[in-house]
Amino acid sequence: MAGIDPTVPAPPQTAASVSATPDTSSAASAHDARSPGPPRPAGAVLQDRLAGWVSDLSTLHELTERMVRTDRLDAALDELLRAGAALVGARRGLVALEPDDGLGPDTTVGLGLGRSDLGHIETVPRGELPHGALLDTAALPGGPGEIVRPDLFAEDDLDPRHREVATRLGYAASYALPLHSEAAGRLGAAVWLYDEPAEPDARRRHLAALYTRFATEHLARLLDGERTRSSLATVYEELLPSRLPRCDGVRLAARHRTGQRGGGDWYDALTLPDDALGLAVGSVTGSGPGAVAAMGRLRACLRAYAVMEGEDPVAVLSDLELLLRLTEPARSATVLFAYCEPAARRITLAGAGHCPPLLVGERRTQFVETSVSAPLGMLACWEAPSVEFGTAAGETVLLYTDGLLHRTGQPVDLAFARLHAAAAAVPRALRHDPGAIADHVLDTVLPDGLDATDGAEDVALLAARFE
Repeated sequence: MAGIDPTVPAPPQTAASVSATPDTSSAASAHDARSPGPPRPAGAVLQDRLAGWVSDLSTLHELTERMVRTDRLDAALDELLRAGAALVGARRGLVALEPDDGLGPDTTVGLGLGRSDLGHIETVPRGELPHGALLDTAALPGGPGEIVRPDLFAEDDLDPRHREVATRLGYAASYALPLHSEAAGRLGAAVWLYDEPAEPDARRRHLAALYTRFATEHLARLLDGERTRSSLATVYEELLPSRLPRCDGVRLAARHRTGQRGGGDWYDALTLPDDALGLAVGSVTGSGPGAVAAMGRLRACLRAYAVMEGEDPVAVLSDLELLLRLTEPARSATVLFAYCEPAARRITLAGAGHCPPLLVGERRTQFVETSVSAPLGMLACWEAPSVEFGTAAGETVLLYTDGLLHRTGQPVDLAFARLHAAAAAVPRALRHDPGAIADHVLDTVLPDGLDATDGAEDVALLAARFE
């Protein structure tokens, strides 16, 4: 069938288009009248109908299975267009997503139509377009269930702008269905375009209506998930620093992304008394709203402890561990806190089960050796010694969460080696900019990109370059 994988057979009872389909029944009757043949066996007509129904149901089952396998809203919209085009015998189309609750997202996706083509279509008055009319009336009682326009250029009252756009894009007919159900409400509308005057027959329209009804319910579920992830990402962004502090002798840059489930990775940077600087990264176990909320509480408390006794990172993490055990007994967390003295280019840090920092410079690229310690909340009393080290002018310290290692899909030792190689390969021209260093490391370690849609792990990376 047109528009989808040819392994799905086209129902033999669904004619291509009215204008292109000969009247086979009348032709067969005339042939029978001229040359009568042997009488058909009893029940042959019923068998043909049953075979047709089985074929249609098999095709519908295959298409709905494909829709169920989509787990992202954009992929589901694309599958809807392709499957619908196959069912109604069209080559191109578009779907306009416009939920009637006003919460969005509002978007238009095309099949066989580029962005410029969709832009041309949007210049036509909304009420003159089939999907525009459905979007305005589908939620109303008695609203149209479909809009069939078999020959646009034969319509005397066709809008001049619509005529101009249809001529430019080369379509002459359209068939539109609403994306609407009682449970989901109105989500949008889909329209398929024909290159020549045509319209789907009754059987194609029936199959398309059944498929669209099922697809609407699936789209509604994906839409709810998309909104939840978007809300979590927004909350996550608001809980992290809106801007990094400016501190003499140090330049900072940060990169972070929230995974699909919304986890608890975080970073922080804050100025401290005596011209010091506090840097921290951490990760809370779990995912979803609970983990995000716990991350926010943990970060806020660490800031308070850092202001009171930041020069002693062990004391900061000890206080944080006690708080976590009392307020979040079912959770654990990994944290790395560094007390930086920019004037002396000296760093004192303590870690609780967290990945070691990576020092990047002209003459060395190495992991900072930290003491082995358990995550916060794992032991009755957490304790670990601090580590002190110095940096040279022009060197950059990278603090990161383990999500960066997990997203590589490799064993931990190979992931560490990959991170080290990426940092060592930072071009000399980029080493003066901590943001450029962070971007180069991420692009090298994660070849699929930090924005990969299938990234389940959060990633946080904080870079501090000492002048």
